[in-house]
Amino acid sequence: MIDRFTHHIGPNWFASVMGTGIVANAAAGLPGAPGWLRPVAAVVWAAAAVWLLVLSVAFAAQWLSGRAGRHHADPVAVQFYGAPPMALLTVGAGALTFTGNVPVAFGLWLAGTVAGLVSAVAVPYLMFTRPALSGAAPFAGWLMPLVPPMVSAATGAALIPHVPDGQPRLTMLLACYAMFGLSLMATLVLLPQIWGRLAAHKLTAPVPTLWIVLGPLGQSATAAGNLGGVSGHPGLAALGTGYGVLVMGFALLWLALALAVTLRSLREGLPFTLTWWSFTFPVGTCVTGASVLSAHTGAVVYGWLAWALYAGLLGAWAVTAARTAHGLVTGALTPATAAVPSASHR
Repeated sequence: MIDRFTHHIGPNWFASVMGTGIVANAAAGLPGAPGWLRPVAAVVWAAAAVWLLVLSVAFAAQWLSGRAGRHHADPVAVQFYGAPPMALLTVGAGALTFTGNVPVAFGLWLAGTVAGLVSAVAVPYLMFTRPALSGAAPFAGWLMPLVPPMVSAATGAALIPHVPDGQPRLTMLLACYAMFGLSLMATLVLLPQIWGRLAAHKLTAPVPTLWIVLGPLGQSATAAGNLGGVSGHPGLAALGTGYGVLVMGFALLWLALALAVTLRSLREGLPFTLTWWSFTFPVGTCVTGASVLSAHTGAVVYGWLAWALYAGLLGAWAVTAARTAHGLVTGALTPATAAVPSASHR
């Protein structure tokens, strides 16, 4: 089983770390959360950290064996090189939240940020220069390598108070805002293409990838609110709150569309693949976005929204984690389901 797992490991596997880590991180920020929830969330975070270590070792073995190169030629698989950086960032954010270990949290944030910036440049570069990738149709997975800088912005905000005051702290704040802008502009470029493709040619990519769009939306609302809160400037704080209110509105629209399409596909028999992890992390970013808005506006409705989304996140995570674990133990997670599926696996 170990050899089969290592042989078929790909960057998409790190989405399971993201999905598990966000269950813990989102729980910590829920408005009015009961006292027992935080220790439970800490256990979930620890599981995500251990799983990150396991996957990192397995993925390193892939690279050393020379088998990782096949992902670079696949127009779908290459997009998931954004997942490892986000896994590092998610676990790093939890390290600060649940252990208070600033050096570990900052180290994981720095590693995830550097890897995320590389993915944001390298994957589009490959798409621009390789004929096999440049002819691929736009789908929501194109956002994957572009979201990590937004995650860096959202999680980096919690580290800013731990940076020495003066120029170091200002540099950190501006760097986070720059990464926020990088990811936001790229998302605004891609979203019309994704919407247009869906409207004109219907669904030509795995259904779960539709949920990826929620990632940059919810994470940007989280980042804007968090950065505004630590900036020390009332104008930036107000701007972050206003932005979050507007973007969460569109996020709910996309959530409704993605849910409707997913329910239709489930009725038709949606096969299990690792892209089901797309049902988790993007929803988790909307939970954190709603929680930040609840804290900054005092509006009870955002608290209700955060809890409702978190309930959906828990359900999606429980089903996907159970199916993944069952597939690993029984061998049902075959190469076809372990790999990033093509459009035929919808």
